[in-house]
Amino acid sequence: MHAQEAILRRQSARESAARTYARALPIVPVRARGLTIEGADGSRYLDCLSGAGTLALGHNHPVVLEAIRKVLDSGAPLHVLDLATPVKDAFTTELFRTLPRGLAEHARIQFCGPAGTDAVEAALKLVRTATGRDGMLAFTGAYHGMTAGALAVSGGARDVRVARLPYPQDYRCPFGLGGAHGAELSARWTESLLDDTKSGVPAPAGMILEPVQGEGGVFPAPDAWLRRMREITAARGIPLIADEVQTGVGRTGAFWAVEHSGVVPDVMVLSKAIGGSLPLAVVVYRDDLDVWPPGAHAGTFRGNQLAMAAGAATLAYVRENGLAQRAATLGARMLAELRSLTAEHPCIGEVRGRGLMIGVELVNPAGEESGPGESGPVTSVVDAPGPDSPVLRAAGLDTSVLGDLAATARPHPPAPQLAAAVQRECLRRGLIVELGGRHSSVVRLLPPLTITDEQAAAVLDRLADALATAARTHHG
Repeated sequence: MHAQEAILRRQSARESAARTYARALPIVPVRARGLTIEGADGSRYLDCLSGAGTLALGHNHPVVLEAIRKVLDSGAPLHVLDLATPVKDAFTTELFRTLPRGLAEHARIQFCGPAGTDAVEAALKLVRTATGRDGMLAFTGAYHGMTAGALAVSGGARDVRVARLPYPQDYRCPFGLGGAHGAELSARWTESLLDDTKSGVPAPAGMILEPVQGEGGVFPAPDAWLRRMREITAARGIPLIADEVQTGVGRTGAFWAVEHSGVVPDVMVLSKAIGGSLPLAVVVYRDDLDVWPPGAHAGTFRGNQLAMAAGAATLAYVRENGLAQRAATLGARMLAELRSLTAEHPCIGEVRGRGLMIGVELVNPAGEESGPGESGPVTSVVDAPGPDSPVLRAAGLDTSVLGDLAATARPHPPAPQLAAAVQRECLRRGLIVELGGRHSSVVRLLPPLTITDEQAAAVLDRLADALATAARTHHG
């Protein structure tokens, strides 16, 4: 215990104030296997953070360790810039084998810096170079990384080159509708913005979106809406970038989250799980976009041989063992069990997710009601004068579907303090969870795809118990 406390004190004294996970999770991991982490004090935890979704196979999976050892024992160079190697060839071959049909046959791959945000930067540069245009379309609530360009297309940033569009959601729909009507209004708003010569939005270089918004609060994009985005962009010659950094490699119940909707994007941004727990990021895109000259985008650490070996082993294991389907089946069961808790816990605003990417939004049912809109470029129609709302007119939606919006129930305000309390109570019970969402009020679960039924039951039991204790203390 003394050693752990000393390490934590030194970390606090030496490291940047920008550290994040270390603040909410004051543990010192020393061993890990699968779902389990052991701390320096001997405590054991079920890890449903999984390196923010990086560990598709959990910690230290045997096939990953074997792949790394094989490279180390072979005497192969570990640093090769972007030179061709057998390890790199094997990784690329396995990755292309998994890509959505329609992309793999005409794809190019760019190895960039080792983080997902580096791949986002490369994708933005790619479509700007290919189209000769500058602006981007992005979505409220998005998270694409921490570098300048990635921040610009993330939901909390402001950049004059980025037009922010409403991302469909049910519980806090920016139009007060939710469901198919809210998604339809989002799509028509996008069309209106692009086709109105007075919208102030010039023809963009591309559109970037997450098939499931992760850090934004676990919002799966409706399949029909995602198909509409594909149709809208294709009809106007706008490259569609799918950010699959967190959703990829089986996480959502399909190998790539865009496959749920049948959409084939022009560009895919990949990182996290593709490196098998080690740093690796790539951009995969249609070959006709490959117009940049040699050296137009480079990076010293784009040839990580250990990550490519670990990544190829991970991709193959997920594919060969049907772990995407396993994530779909188990994820649906976990979502159903979590939704069953809403009857006894009014502080649960909504349970949502796809596959093993799950979020529980916590709210304050006794607080003042908040409007359904979050930050974004549109006015909530609940606050508008009704069928004559300029938002509705601009989008061309038949206002007969709205009914009496004045009587529409509004969601309760978010409860970030309660969410933080749930996270602390989970840690006390040996469960590691993440918080996300616009107000850090969403408890997130990202377990490895190898989680067993028994482990899933233990996760849910500990979370339910932590929620009950935190809710009693918070509202008591």
